[in-house]
Amino acid sequence: MRSTRRIAAAAAGTLALALAATSCSTGGGGGGEALDPDADLSQQTLTVSVWADYYPEDLAEQFEEATGVKTTIVNHTTNEDIVAKLTASADPGIDVAFVSGQYAQALGEQGLLQELDKSLIPNEENLYPEALELGYDEGNVYSEPYAWGTTGLCYRPDLTGFAPTSWNDLLDPKPELVGKTTMLSTDRWLAMPALKAQGHSLNTTDDAELDEAKAQLLETKSTLLAYDDTTFYSKLVSGEAALVEAWDGWCNYGIAENPDIEFVIPDEGADLWVDTMTVLKSSENKEAAMAFINYILDPEVQTWVAENILYKVPNQAAMEALDPALIEQYPTLGISVDELFEQEVIVDLGEDSLKYVDLNAEVLATN
Repeated sequence: MRSTRRIAAAAAGTLALALAATSCSTGGGGGGEALDPDADLSQQTLTVSVWADYYPEDLAEQFEEATGVKTTIVNHTTNEDIVAKLTASADPGIDVAFVSGQYAQALGEQGLLQELDKSLIPNEENLYPEALELGYDEGNVYSEPYAWGTTGLCYRPDLTGFAPTSWNDLLDPKPELVGKTTMLSTDRWLAMPALKAQGHSLNTTDDAELDEAKAQLLETKSTLLAYDDTTFYSKLVSGEAALVEAWDGWCNYGIAENPDIEFVIPDEGADLWVDTMTVLKSSENKEAAMAFINYILDPEVQTWVAENILYKVPNQAAMEALDPALIEQYPTLGISVDELFEQEVIVDLGEDSLKYVDLNAEVLATN
């Protein structure tokens, strides 16, 4: 199944502004009232907000059959979309929200998320130990990971004539690749290739480093076919593009149509992004929400995600159950946990996120 979501497509600064607007009324800290392990879940209802095409179509029915909880699933398109809903009122009517890691961090720090009751989520034991060591929420206090991956170069070797190894292969392309490359346009991912190529952290807030990255991105702009967050893999399949910046799972959608397409993490390194599940502090169905997260962390459910969404999941039991033939067909599924953790975890930067918003706006607006 092909996902139509854009990972962390929201401007980080929009999140910072939205949360700032609610901070005076929410207070800090997540807090955690005592939950009832013996609660009758059939008396609770659940509304879950998640990216479209990112879960089994019959998930609500499956969960209701397993637990008795009447469940409604609504779709959001971006992190910006769901954050706007969560911060618009004291009770947004959502119990469980899927958001990327840095957004879970910001929401938790603003007191909008319920601390997770781990006694109600025993399936957390199926996760890789490293999945509890993620910098945006160490110990998984407010969130449990759903899927994770990295960003790199997706390319057609028959069109490039070589195997790229560096972000500079994208930032300063060979003459024959000018007009045949694309970059992601969202804030943190637009800046990342230049920051990494220059030896800087993708979480930097240093003005000089950001200015250096911006200068490179402005120079690169004239060499690009497009900024593209959703159809870059299609451009590879058609041959319109030869080399693109891509999230690893989305590169798999290209590989599904052209098995000659390949993916590489550049030598300078990249990111470790995580999509998470969170429970809203305003929810009146917290026991059902914990049961839902526990259900999702079941190896069978997570195996479905890896097999159908073609993204890696942090569930060790699920990943070990994958057919080796699937990993051979989609090599990004074989990226090891150790290799993932060589990359930088994206974290929320608070008000400094606006620096990336400004960088992004200036680069995209410049002719």
